[in-house]
Amino acid sequence: MEGIELVAFRMISAVGTARSCYIEAIQLAKAGQFEEAEALIKEGEQMFVQGHHAHSELIQNEAKGEGPSVNLLLLHAEDQLISAEGFKTIAEEFIEVHRRLYEIEK
Repeated sequence: MEGIELVAFRMISAVGTARSCYIEAIQLAKAGQFEEAEALIKEGEQMFVQGHHAHSELIQNEAKGEGPSVNLLLLHAEDQLISAEGFKTIAEEFIEVHRRLYEIEK
C-alpha cells in the first residue's frame, strides 16, 4: 500500500481513534468522572491533529500539482475527519451538561 491509500488509512485510523475518545469521554462524564473525560478529550484532540496533518499533506501535494485522483477511500477518510470534528463538539457539550447536572445533584 502506498500513496493516497496509505494517507487515507492514516487519516481514518487517527480520526477514528479520536472519535472513540470523544464518545468514551461522554460516558465518563455521565459517570461523574470529569477529569478522566477531559483527559480523553485531549487524547482525542492529539489523534485528530494526526489525521488533520495527513489530510493537509494531501492538500499541499495537490497545490504542487501532485494531487491524487479522488477515490472512495479518500472520500471516506475525509468523511471520518469531518465526523470526528463534529463528535468533539458534541462531546464537549455533553460533558458540560453532565458537569452541571452533577453539581445540581450534589
